[in-house]
Amino acid sequence: MAFTAADVKELREKTGCGMMDCKKALAATDGDMEKAVEFLREKGLAAVAKKASRIAAEGLVVADVEGNVGVILEVNAETDFVAKNETFVEMCNNIAATIVKENPADVDALMALPCANTDMTVEEAVRDRIQVIGENMKVRRFVRMEGNVVSYVHAGGKIGVLVNFDTDLADKDGFKTAAKDVAMQVAFSNPSYLAKEDVPADVLEKEKEIIKAQMDNDPKMANKPEKVKEGIVNGKLGNFYKDACLKEQPFVKDEKLSVQAYLDSQAKAMGGKMVLTAYARLEKGEGLEKRSDNFADEVASMIK
Repeated sequence: MAFTAADVKELREKTGCGMMDCKKALAATDGDMEKAVEFLREKGLAAVAKKASRIAAEGLVVADVEGNVGVILEVNAETDFVAKNETFVEMCNNIAATIVKENPADVDALMALPCANTDMTVEEAVRDRIQVIGENMKVRRFVRMEGNVVSYVHAGGKIGVLVNFDTDLADKDGFKTAAKDVAMQVAFSNPSYLAKEDVPADVLEKEKEIIKAQMDNDPKMANKPEKVKEGIVNGKLGNFYKDACLKEQPFVKDEKLSVQAYLDSQAKAMGGKMVLTAYARLEKGEGLEKRSDNFADEVASMIK
């Protein structure tokens, strides 16, 4: 019995399963809709699809650096307990290794790839963990870099950072220590830009407008000469750079130094160059809606 695109759509609506899974189910059951539903249920796919609507804002950020390639990856689950599950952690590490090796363009491309250290695709590996653990899980995002890359993971997977350098010191003992210090700075301070030169002109203009408006609203400042105001604006922009730009920030381990000054001192001590060229930071659940569980209501509903 043949089936049509409309049949696939109907099966998707009935089960919540993916299009390819619905196609396979209809093909395996000669287009019989009810048998196709049973097929998906037997495979556990319908149960997985039901969990897909549940909020997943916890989980884990992992990092993997192999040779000159580094990756940070966020995989979400429903509760923070899952982050302690060894098989969940193993799955995340396998997916990160897949990204290192395969260099997928995006998450959709990643899901279709063979998952490292398994005989499944990444999508199948995630689905397998959903069925076993019983929580919704989503591969949310990743960053991949090539070069002299060093990673840092903070608080057991809450924040992951990559830093990348143009350097001739990668084989020196002090390089990774200095690089990790900078990665820790990124985790702590969450800068918006790498350097002053990277701040967009419209952002700078907006910042200037805010500073000028603050002065206009201050009776002590409003009547000062424009030249004086201009000097104050430039001074306050310096504070903006120190807050927003990684290289300008006070170094967290020695606030007398900027991050750039710290790197310059380390490069000089090791006898080479150490130029920070890029960084990336992922924080678990950043920007996602969180679950709001009410334990008392849950217990009450169970005893009704």
